[in-house]
Amino acid sequence: MIANINLPRILRVGAGASRTLVATLAELGLERPLLVTDPFMVECGHCARLLGPLDEAGIVYGLFGDCVPDPTTDSVYSALAVLREGSFDCVVALGGGSSLDTAKAVAVLAGRDGAIRDYKVPYQLDSGLPILAIPTTAGTGSEATRVAVITDTETREKMLCMGLGLMPVAALVDYELTLSMPYRLTADTGIDSLCHALEAYVSRKANPFTDSVALTAMRTIYQNIGTACAEPDNRQAREAMMLAATQGGIAFANASVTLIHGMSRPIGALFHVPHGLSNAMLLPEITAWSVDHAAARYAHCARTMGIAAQSDSDSEATDKLVDGLRRLNVDLSVPTPREFGIEEASWFDALELMVEQALASGSPDNNPRVPTAAEIVELYRRVWR
Repeated sequence: MIANINLPRILRVGAGASRTLVATLAELGLERPLLVTDPFMVECGHCARLLGPLDEAGIVYGLFGDCVPDPTTDSVYSALAVLREGSFDCVVALGGGSSLDTAKAVAVLAGRDGAIRDYKVPYQLDSGLPILAIPTTAGTGSEATRVAVITDTETREKMLCMGLGLMPVAALVDYELTLSMPYRLTADTGIDSLCHALEAYVSRKANPFTDSVALTAMRTIYQNIGTACAEPDNRQAREAMMLAATQGGIAFANASVTLIHGMSRPIGALFHVPHGLSNAMLLPEITAWSVDHAAARYAHCARTMGIAAQSDSDSEATDKLVDGLRRLNVDLSVPTPREFGIEEASWFDALELMVEQALASGSPDNNPRVPTAAEIVELYRRVWR
C-alpha cells in the first residue's frame, strides 16, 4: 500500500514561533492577510501581539474576531463576507480548532459559490486561498490537517469537509500561547489529541509513517497531560503537549480517525458538547468495544504509554489500556453525558439521528471493528449508562 502524506509547507515549532508571522508571509510572497480569530483572543491580547508586528511592517490586513465554538455555517458566512469586502490574498487563523476550522472554510469558499453543505465529504476541496495557522490550544492538530468540521446551522449536522485546500501552507506552533489555557480546556483538548494518536494507530488506513508519529504523540500526552492540567505554567509540560497535538494532527490527517470521532460529532452538534470533551466521553467504552479486533496494536499502545509492562500479554495489556483510559477520565474529571447536563429523554430520542450522522462521517469504516447501525445505537446506550 502506498501511503499518501500531506503536511504544511512550512512548520515552525517552539517558543516564539508565532512571532515569525511577518517573515513567514514574506517567505510565501503574501502581502494582505485576513486574520480570523475569536473574541477571547482579542480580549486577552494575543490578537494585538500578533498584529503589532504587521503594523510595524506596514502590512495592510483585515480582522474577523467573532469566531464561535464549534463553528457554524452562520459564523463562517459572516467571516466570508469580511473576506469578500477586501482584496485579501491569504487567511491567518489564530485560536483553537474552532477558529482554525472557520478560517479554513473561509479560505476554500473564497472563490466558490453555493452553501458549505455543497462541499462536505465526499467532495474534495483541493484549492483555496493560502492558510497560515497559529494554534493556541494543544488539541485539535488542525494546523496540520486537510480537514475542517463545520456545523450546519439549519440541520445541526456537523459536516466534515476535506481536501488539500484546507491544509495550511504554514503552521506556527508556539506553546507559549497555551500557558493561559484553563483546566477544562487543557484536559479536553489533550484527550482529543490522545484520541487522534490512538485512532490513527489502530485505523485501517494506518501506515508506517503515521505509526511512529502516533506512538510518540500518545506517549507524550499520557505522560504530560496531568501535569499540564495541574500546573498550567509548567512550560515543559505545555511544550510537550503542544508538540504532541501537532503530531497527533499529522497522524490522523494521514491515517484517519475512527469510530470515536464518528460518534463524537453528533454529540457536539446536537448537545453543544465541546469536541474534545465528547471524544473523552466516548474514548474508554469505544476502545473497550474495539480492542479484540486489533489486540496487538492496542496492546502496543498500552505498552508505549506505560500503562502496561513490556512483559504483559496482549490480553493483559489491552485490559490495562481500557482501565487506564477510564482512570484518566476520572482523574481529569471528565463528565458523563448526564453530568454534562444532557437530558436522558433528549439523548435517547436523538439516537437514530446520531447514528445516521456518525455513519455519514465515514470514520466508523476505519475502525478495527466496523459497527452496524444497531451496534452504534447500543454503544450510545452504553456510554449513557
